[in-house]
Amino acid sequence: MNYKIIIKKKVVKKLDKLPYWVQKKFAFLIKDLQEKGPEQSSWQNYSKLSQIEYHCHIGTSWVACWKHENQTIEIEVYYVGSREKAPY
Repeated sequence: MNYKIIIKKKVVKKLDKLPYWVQKKFAFLIKDLQEKGPEQSSWQNYSKLSQIEYHCHIGTSWVACWKHENQTIEIEVYYVGSREKAPY
């Protein structure tokens, strides 16, 4: 089952300013989310923040956050950036 990934506009803008290697790892995360769904236990420091919110580290200082409503195939990525400014 493939999930539909929605990336917020502010994430796209922020992503362009991040180091290339972070952008590349983010692309791998998106592929994993699309193919395997919101539960990404193989990613560094993955955790479930709430019933619908998740996050993982893309690198030592970089994180991505996403949410997934049950019974849907849509996953919305709402943050990528430094872990100090992460919304959790």
